[in-house]
Amino acid sequence: MANTGSQTRSTRNIVIASVVILGTVLYLALSAAKDNKSYYVTISELQGMGNKAYTRNLRVAGNVKPGSIHRVGTHAEFVLLELNHELTVNYIGSEPPPDTFKDDAQALAMGKFGRDGVFHATQLQAKCASKYAPAQQEKAAKVAATATVVPVSH
Repeated sequence: MANTGSQTRSTRNIVIASVVILGTVLYLALSAAKDNKSYYVTISELQGMGNKAYTRNLRVAGNVKPGSIHRVGTHAEFVLLELNHELTVNYIGSEPPPDTFKDDAQALAMGKFGRDGVFHATQLQAKCASKYAPAQQEKAAKVAATATVVPVSH
């Protein structure tokens, strides 16, 4: 009989330990997910966010203003344009900006907005729309030129 009481206590301790471990793992997972969450905002939305802009991880997209890129190693400072809005971006990453990062390229900066009015990016993606657009237009033209029209009989 004393043996079953000991087994019950042992089982209860295992259940309690399991619940504590599971709770800890869940808390850590949720904390990490919250820290890694980033919000996509336009430049105009960013400039109108007030104090919320300084506390969140953000993603901002726009076109790189011609002549605004200043590179030094893995660091780049530039201006993003969106309609009539401008945003100065200071990129400091572990890798240099991508090869497609040029004047007029579409860029996506990920980081935090500083109280100095500068977006401090730790990640940067860029694509040069002009590099890919002609190839797609040429392909569409070739497909159209080789297409044959087959009459449908009713």
